[in-house]
Amino acid sequence: MALTTLLTAQPLVHDPTMIFFVVLLIIFFAPIIMSKLRIPHIIGMVLAGVLVGPYGLNVLERGSSFEIFGQVGLYYIMFLAGLEMDLESVKKNTRQFLIFGLLTCLVPLGLTYVVATTVLGYGGATSFLLGCIMASNTLVAYPIVGRYGLQRHPSVALSVGSSMISLFLALVMLAALATTQAPAPPTAPEGASIVSSAGTIVPPSGGEGGALDALLFLLKLAAYLVGSAVLIPRLTRFFLRRYSDAVMQYIYVLGVMFLSAALTSLIGLEGIFGAFFSGLVLNRFIPRVSPLMNRIEFIGNAIFIPYFLIGVGMLINVRTLLQGGQVVWIVLLIAFIGTFGKAVAAYMSSLLFRLPKRDGNMMFGLTSAHAAGAIAMVMVGVRLQLVNDDIMNGVVMMILVTCVVSTLMTERSAQTIIVHEKAHPRQGMGEGDDEKILVCVKYPEIAPQLLNLAMLMRNQRLSRGLVALNVVYDDEHSAAGREQGTRLLEQLQHQAAASEVRVQTQVRLASNIANGIKHAFREFACSEIVMGMHVHTDRNPKFWGEFLQSLYNGLNRQIVLTRFVQPLTTLRRIQVAVPSRAEYEPGFHRWLERLCRFAGQLDCRVEFHGRQESLELIENYIRMHHASVKAMYTPMGHWNELPQLAANIAADHLFVVVTARKGTISYKTALERLPDELQQHFSGKNLMIIFPDQYGNDTKDESMSFTEAQHTEEKSIYEAIGRWLHRRAP
Repeated sequence: MALTTLLTAQPLVHDPTMIFFVVLLIIFFAPIIMSKLRIPHIIGMVLAGVLVGPYGLNVLERGSSFEIFGQVGLYYIMFLAGLEMDLESVKKNTRQFLIFGLLTCLVPLGLTYVVATTVLGYGGATSFLLGCIMASNTLVAYPIVGRYGLQRHPSVALSVGSSMISLFLALVMLAALATTQAPAPPTAPEGASIVSSAGTIVPPSGGEGGALDALLFLLKLAAYLVGSAVLIPRLTRFFLRRYSDAVMQYIYVLGVMFLSAALTSLIGLEGIFGAFFSGLVLNRFIPRVSPLMNRIEFIGNAIFIPYFLIGVGMLINVRTLLQGGQVVWIVLLIAFIGTFGKAVAAYMSSLLFRLPKRDGNMMFGLTSAHAAGAIAMVMVGVRLQLVNDDIMNGVVMMILVTCVVSTLMTERSAQTIIVHEKAHPRQGMGEGDDEKILVCVKYPEIAPQLLNLAMLMRNQRLSRGLVALNVVYDDEHSAAGREQGTRLLEQLQHQAAASEVRVQTQVRLASNIANGIKHAFREFACSEIVMGMHVHTDRNPKFWGEFLQSLYNGLNRQIVLTRFVQPLTTLRRIQVAVPSRAEYEPGFHRWLERLCRFAGQLDCRVEFHGRQESLELIENYIRMHHASVKAMYTPMGHWNELPQLAANIAADHLFVVVTARKGTISYKTALERLPDELQQHFSGKNLMIIFPDQYGNDTKDESMSFTEAQHTEEKSIYEAIGRWLHRRAP
């Protein structure tokens, strides 16, 4: 029986509600059963599709719901792959991506073509079609990588990038094959394109017009790539600045993905390429730890991707293996040659790049699976009259074999990588890190951004929660203030829960805000503080506000003070002013590590301004621990040059000032003018002020001494007298 012919028996379940219920049962029970068998649950989804599909128990029909949701699931896989890709690693390792991409495309293509022509006796066009199918691959096992948190591992990034290169080359070669082989259907108007059953637009045939069609295709592709790279970032930045609603942001992202997929289909490529490219374009606007990313991953992994996997299984007719040895021989040969070619490419690339064997295993696991992309290509072959039933049965069975091999290999290599990283933690990333960030919130309009900042700065590998604190004056209005603080902290808890980050909260009564923060800091054993600049200058015109100066003079740990005038995800550059001798302070690596994490999550460039000796140490640290961070280093001879930086601070830049407390090695008298300079030259800019860790304990505010003042004014009497004399001078 032909694979393309559905069984005449009616499926057991017809009602749409019951169809969706059965699918949900599969999504629910497949991981449970597969975990008992120690098999990746992705295989369970595919096998469940075989069981309930028209070629199994015929419980469900592969109707329109599986077509639509399966297509969305495939787009989701490719979109997430682009969204979670480390673009800076791609830029820095372009040569490796190109080499692996060419190898994983050309090696399987060449092997399959030779075997198909010599062993199976197929013609050149049919063999080339099979080679294109085996040259491409689908990232079916990519959800396994996400479950282990290895999306940005070098081997994963190489696999994703090379998959896109091989897919693109395979689709281009398939389009060229379709141009030369497509029969002219009698019903088609002259010169019209034909839409295949796989959704691929096949260019019209025509001998002399072939070169013109190819040129037109390349022009349309270039216009799409350039237009998307220019228009989508501008539109996204405009949208995110003005709308913060979670539903609107999610719908916008999905709209961009589907529009990109539709446009690539129109120019003659599969929509999966457009979905992946849209993920690359939106990459820097959606941080990995943001609530929006969590929603995208959750909905995709819960509904759309399982639907796609079940739909793939429903295409597989296991009974064809019992019809004769010819089909079995074709299946084994195609599956072996294609998988062997991917293995040769992966391990050869790992040897060329001097990667360990576990990375080679990961590269092979991710690039060896074939799914809907192969189905789309074989459907094109059916239309071109290059594929018979045996070939189609062989390709579909090959999908099952390669999915099993891919998921098993990816699961095993992911576990090996995790175990190795646990046993050999990178310097500065070990479990000895005392990181625990205290987020001090007071104003509802800036509290969400402070929490976002803390989540972007935290060490994802430690998976430690945050502490959110609201301090209320202990006066006659304390009850109302406590109620407002409780509501604010509840909102922050919901926001953090959307990103799966734990947050401890506390509303604290205190007669002195600074002392309340310091006491909570010690009670929670925190390592640093993130807080916002006071926004109500009408109540307190001082730059530091009511209590901040008392706080940073009484606490020797790092304090990050921020003011953002636009969403964090729209920042394009971070400019950092580093004082001389900052590298000698004990908190040097802490603030540098936080800025690197922040810049890495936002995928924006960092430019450091400071003395040459400081910049050299910063460059060495970033090269060793954060090689993917895009950093620039600009010498700044003297701190008096700080106001000159204002001319280069754009609206979508963040200006970071690393300051120092009095009496420390990097403190200079020029820092006393910092509040006036910031107000005069950097008003209305995104601003961050960092007070690094200093030597000393955190309880000096409770000790009484005639030699150490218990309170420090923001401005000295000498400065006030100097200003008065300056105004009186003629």
